[in-house]
Amino acid sequence: MAQRSKADEELRKLSMEMQYLEQTADALQQRISMVNAAVTDLSYANMTLDGIEKEKENSELLVPIGGSAYVKVKLADSNKVIVGMGAGVSIEKTVPEAKTILKERLDELEKTMNAAQQQFTQVADRLNSGRSRLENLLGSAREGKP
Repeated sequence: MAQRSKADEELRKLSMEMQYLEQTADALQQRISMVNAAVTDLSYANMTLDGIEKEKENSELLVPIGGSAYVKVKLADSNKVIVGMGAGVSIEKTVPEAKTILKERLDELEKTMNAAQQQFTQVADRLNSGRSRLENLLGSAREGKP
């Protein structure tokens, strides 16, 4: 009987750990998705800067405003752009300076992405081994073995 209660306790602990790991895996997947979105956004910004470098002043451009809508604008200065620095602060920079800032941000996001993917892999491995252990315990419980 003591072995039965020990097995039940192990099942409860393992079940709780599995729930925690599943929640952690979900949170990591959300984080990875958010980082992916930020990487995509920065990549588009970088490509746009590449295009702006090739344009002349007073060139006509279409600027996306969201919802698949665009505004026609004339490029006043192809050498300067405004870059958000955070906390609602934006600064005028040259295109090469802006590209450097975006590159640094992309590098940081890639580090964050790699770390999150490594954590996810570790959690997934623990989940798989926990599921195997849980199946073994449940199989033993069904057969009446401790």
